[in-house]
Parts: sequence; structure tokens; C-alpha cells
Amino acid sequence: MVYSKRKKADINVKNILHVLSGRPNTLHLPSHFGLRATFIHMTKKNPAYTSLFRAMLPLVLICLSFAAGAQTELDKIIGVVGKKHIILKSDIDMQVKAMQEQNPEIGDMPECDILEQMVLQKLLVEQGERDSVVVSDEEVEAQLENRVRYFIMQYGSKEKVEELSGKTIYQLKEENRQVTREMIMSERVQGTILESVKVTPAEVQKFYASIPADSLPFFPATVELGQIVLDPEVSPELDTYARRKIEEIRKEIVEGGADFEIKAGIESQDPGSRNDGGLMRGITRKGGNLVTEFAVAAFKLQNGEISPVIRTRFGYHIIQMVNRKGDEADVRHILITPERTSADFEKALAKLDSIRTELVAGRLTFETAVGKFSTDELSNRTGGMIADQQGNTTLEVEDLDPVLALMIDTLKPGNYSKPMVYTNMRGERSTRIVYMKSITAPHKANLKEDYSRIQFAAIQKKKGERMQQWIREKAPSYYIRIDDEYAQCPNLQVYRSDSSAKK
Repeated sequence: MVYSKRKKADINVKNILHVLSGRPNTLHLPSHFGLRATFIHMTKKNPAYTSLFRAMLPLVLICLSFAAGAQTELDKIIGVVGKKHIILKSDIDMQVKAMQEQNPEIGDMPECDILEQMVLQKLLVEQGERDSVVVSDEEVEAQLENRVRYFIMQYGSKEKVEELSGKTIYQLKEENRQVTREMIMSERVQGTILESVKVTPAEVQKFYASIPADSLPFFPATVELGQIVLDPEVSPELDTYARRKIEEIRKEIVEGGADFEIKAGIESQDPGSRNDGGLMRGITRKGGNLVTEFAVAAFKLQNGEISPVIRTRFGYHIIQMVNRKGDEADVRHILITPERTSADFEKALAKLDSIRTELVAGRLTFETAVGKFSTDELSNRTGGMIADQQGNTTLEVEDLDPVLALMIDTLKPGNYSKPMVYTNMRGERSTRIVYMKSITAPHKANLKEDYSRIQFAAIQKKKGERMQQWIREKAPSYYIRIDDEYAQCPNLQVYRSDSSAKK
């Protein structure tokens, strides 16, 4: 979950499966991408979508794309690596088009960069096969499931994703299963190649000194904010009332023959499904964005069966299985949320105030308070720090949601806000204290304020150099053929020169 202002990526439907739920997977390209390019790349908010050709192309963008429909022209093999790994011209063309739609300023000769990434990936896969690297079916399925889940969230439903792609979720998974396996294998092999690459402080300083002053990027204002969230406890009386209410609803359906869909539309307090009769399409056994208790209860049901009352952090549910297809299902549910009174919020605010007193006095650390008191599972995963969509906890001030942005002028590093009531990303009211860890003004990159960024860029450069060395050593031992159409690509010469001798 993202607590800074959310920006929906402009994603072309042809590439619905190229985004991972977590970090973007990339291959480290050789060092000819340059110092400034690497440095620029690390400053971007989302390297999976912008400046893709400036440093390291996301491997997932190369591997996992929706087919654009039936091909109307004969395809052409433009690259061969080893005995069985081929690269088609349609692969290149489709990726170039998708990249241009996402970022019109991708630079010169994107075909060369895409093909280089593909050849390197195939080479790593070949090496993995020589080394008997194993990628399990479970790993592949998990990666595919993450991508499908991401786009169901983005577009609202499984049906919408299938409509945009012209294919079922099953078809999309099956078509991309092999390339996903290759992606995982190539990353694993590359991880082994690069695992020993480190940089010393002296190397970081040398890297920084090598960048011309007029090439240093200008960083906008950033801030690190944390929060201690305390969901008000519900009074026992109102909790009991909510449970009795949903038990009565279940009785009307199971014993009285009431229609589940109609009752959900009338009674359910889930705004995301109530207007559709409580319908939730395409949920998965592994839970996805569902709380575990809900997923476990749902997949115990047969078609038409209704669950007993279950409790989650959202309240009390009953679930009806609509259509189960293996590890995927469509269900309806009714949610009754116990109401919180003003007295419940006052108690939570009072408790937060006492926690804040301990924090300000230095008798309690922020990290300890998060672990001991905070009820927000998502920010707790980052030690209480508020993160953006990519999991970064250093946030640009201009991207903060309005409530957090207003706090910037009233807090200083190390300060804690007064306890407050706020609305979380699920639309629920809760209480929290906000902690400012650090803030930086707009500035040109420098070692004092940006050491971690510069260190990251330095190690990326060193990894690129290590990959270049590995390619020079390994490429001659493989059969590699690249079509003459790409003879003008300078970065492919290391492969072409070796392959020419092997024809």
C-alpha cells in the first residue's frame, strides 16, 4: 500500500504483464551505458517506466508482454543464442512501440538497446542451463500471479484485463510461462556473477569525482516520514452487535432463502463490492491482496456454499462461492464492520499522546514504538516509514498527499506530530502520529546529502563493468548469430565479432 500520493502508471495494454509487484527486475548492462546515464537512472521515481534506455533495461519489459494479436506478416529471426534460443523481429518491434508510447524521449536506436538486453538474457539462460540451474514451477507461477494481480488491481477486474488483452488469464499465464522461467534463471545466473561486486568509500568518492560538474543531477526536495498508527478498539457492545447482525443476515439467506446478491447490495459495508452484489472476481488461493483469513475460508467452499461467519481486521464476513476454478475463484461476500464511536477515537488519541510523550522524552525509540504499538501492517514492513509505490521511503515533497504535505512546515527532523485522526488508503478512519526522520532542500547532487544514491550509481557502474568482462570471456564459447540488419549497433559488436568466427 502506498501512503504518498498515488500516480497510476501509463501502461499500454500490450504490456500488461511486464510489471512486477515489487522492484523492477533488470539485467546489468555493460559499462558502455556510461557514468552519467547510470547516475541519471538512479534518480528516477520509477525506473521501470522512465529513462529505460539510459542505464539498465528492465528485463520484465523485454520478456513479458501481451501479444498484439495475430501477426499479419511473416516474422523474421534476427538473433540466435545457443542451440534453441531465438529472438524475433516482432519482439523488438513490439517493445520499441510500447517503449515509445510510455516515454517518447527514449533516445536513439532503441532497437539496439532492446536487442542487446535480449541477447544478454539468452546468454545468461544458456549459461544457467550449462550450470544446471533449477527454476521451480512454483517460482514461475508466483511471478505470473504477481503480474496478473497487479493488473487486476490497476484495471479493476479480471474481466477488464481479459477484455483489454483479448485473452483469458489462463492463456496469458501459459503464453508467458517459459519467458518468465528464463527471466528468473537469467537473474539467478547474473546474481551469481555479481554477488561479490562491492564498492569501497574511496571508490564512491572516485566515481563522484569523475562526473563533470555540469552533469551532476539536480535533486528535488525530499523527506523521510514515518508513522505510528493505532486503530481504535471497538467497544465490546458494538462488536457483539455487528456479529449478531451478520449472523442474522446469514440465517435469512441459509434458512429463509433470501438472495445473497440482493442482501449484499443492501447490507454489505464493503464499498468496493456492494454495488455489484458483493461480487469479487478472480481471487486466488494464495490470497493476493486479500487478508489470509478471508482467502482460507473462501477456498474451503464448494460452488454455491456459504461460509460461517469469519472475522478479519475489516470486520465480520460471510462468503458465498460463485464459481471455483482450481486456485482461482469468483465469490460474493457481505461485510459488517463494527462501528467505532467518538469515545473509541478519544481513547486511541490519548494512548498515542502517552506514546508521543515517551518518544519526545527519549525513553522510547520510534522503531520500538512501531513494533510495539502500530497496527498498520503495511508501513510496519518498512519499520514504520511511509513508502511510495516502489517501496522507496525517501519521498519527493511534491508527490506527498496533501495532508502529509501540510505537515512539512510544522515538523523538523526528529520531531513528532500531535496525535491525529486520519483516513487511510482503504478509506477507513484511524489515528496516528507522524515522525519526520529527515528532509532535504532542492540541491545539486553531492556526497554529503546523497552518499547512498552516489554509492548505488557507483556499484551499478562496477557491476556493468563486471558483466562486460563476463561477456568477453563467455561469448566466444557460444553460438551467437545476429542479423546484419543490426550491424550498425555498436554495443552488439562483442557478440557479432565472436559469432562471425563461428559461422
